[in-house]
Amino acid sequence: MSTTSDHAESLLKQSVVWDNVWPLEPDCGNDFETLKRHAAAGVDIVSITVAGDRHNVSEAIERTAAARRAILASPDSFQLVESIDEISNAKSQGRLAVILHFEGTLCFEHKLDMIEAFYKLGIRYTLLAFNVANSVGGGCTDEVDGGLTRFGKRVVNEMQRVGMLVDLSHTGRKTTLQALEITSRPCIFSHSNAFSVFGHCRNVNDDQIRACASTGGLIGISSSSDYLGDANCSAESMFRHIDHIASLVGAEHVGLGLDIVNDAAAVTEYCRSRPDEWPFVTAPGWPGFRYAPVTRIRELVEVMIRHGYDVKAIQGVLGENLTRVCRAAWR
Repeated sequence: MSTTSDHAESLLKQSVVWDNVWPLEPDCGNDFETLKRHAAAGVDIVSITVAGDRHNVSEAIERTAAARRAILASPDSFQLVESIDEISNAKSQGRLAVILHFEGTLCFEHKLDMIEAFYKLGIRYTLLAFNVANSVGGGCTDEVDGGLTRFGKRVVNEMQRVGMLVDLSHTGRKTTLQALEITSRPCIFSHSNAFSVFGHCRNVNDDQIRACASTGGLIGISSSSDYLGDANCSAESMFRHIDHIASLVGAEHVGLGLDIVNDAAAVTEYCRSRPDEWPFVTAPGWPGFRYAPVTRIRELVEVMIRHGYDVKAIQGVLGENLTRVCRAAWR
């Protein structure tokens, strides 16, 4: 093992390593058994997607309850985390800390009271919209983004009141910028790469990055081939997105939202069946999604070291930045 690799291994062990997006989708190879790969790769905390804009209130409650039960039933492997201080406790005991989130607000069913109720159930952040418009605002694949609705403004304010982190990935540009204008606490793009590096509708432009950073928030880097612009999902490609954001607003505004799916073919087939929600899948020759393995985090650390990132910056990207953001946002 090279000196650089030794340094990378040491940094991983010393750091809080946080992957902010992992979809809980057993039909796509993502179940609690495969989640254990994160711990084996040196990840300390992961946030799992349990529901979103495909679900109503009752379905979201059922899916949240089922995830909680599965986590609590495996105390040797996992620890359900609802406060920042619980992360270090899980790490010290060799357990993977797990938090819960939603991808979309449609599951609130236009009922503001559900936001606090879901927060009490452990939902710590929520996307405003998933690709297409809902009652809160526009999606990133909409031909026209109508912006944050009146109800959407109330949702943002209520989320921040109860401590639920506002997530703007998958959301339309106009809607995100309007949401960021009214926020009083840090917000995130949990898994969105830099549009200036690779021009994809799911990526965020420099105005969005600056506006998010101005709240104290961050952008989490996705490992998806489509958003990286690299079929191999290499660590170098991930670094290019990290470095652009860091150069623009500072490394303290970058994190990881790898969004790894173990059965990429199943995700590809699903998206192809919903072209209105995923319009880019209709492009001639679209090869389908690919994802980096979670072990690529170690390679990413080595790349950051080679490019001169110091220990503070690397540990920030790995998890300290998300720790800071959630400490400021959660109640």
